[in-house]
Amino acid sequence: MKLSKTQRKYRIRRRIRKVSFGTAERPRLSVFRSNNEIYAQVIDDNNGTTLVAASSRDKDFAKAKGTKSELAQLVGKAIGEKAKKAGIDKVAFDRGGNLYHGRVKSLAEGAREAGLKF
Repeated sequence: MKLSKTQRKYRIRRRIRKVSFGTAERPRLSVFRSNNEIYAQVIDDNNGTTLVAASSRDKDFAKAKGTKSELAQLVGKAIGEKAKKAGIDKVAFDRGGNLYHGRVKSLAEGAREAGLKF
């Protein structure tokens, strides 16, 4: 029986989460991609807290024009800068069941440009 797109994504997400775990030294950079927006947050799974968050819905990006991939790269830079201010330089990347392509890849490249290592 063929899986639907959402079921397949959920399976991939579970598989990734088995391996990717955020600690205080190396928190998890989690990405959620909707049809129109992209969200990223740095999470410490030991304490269950979100350390830093950024999204394309923030006021900083309200007037930003461009494609969704360009906005995703700006969000990646923003999350990287916020993480650097919080003293985080290494993260474990959690693509959230999405393929490492398009907007997810742009966000990752933006975070790397801001100085995050993963």
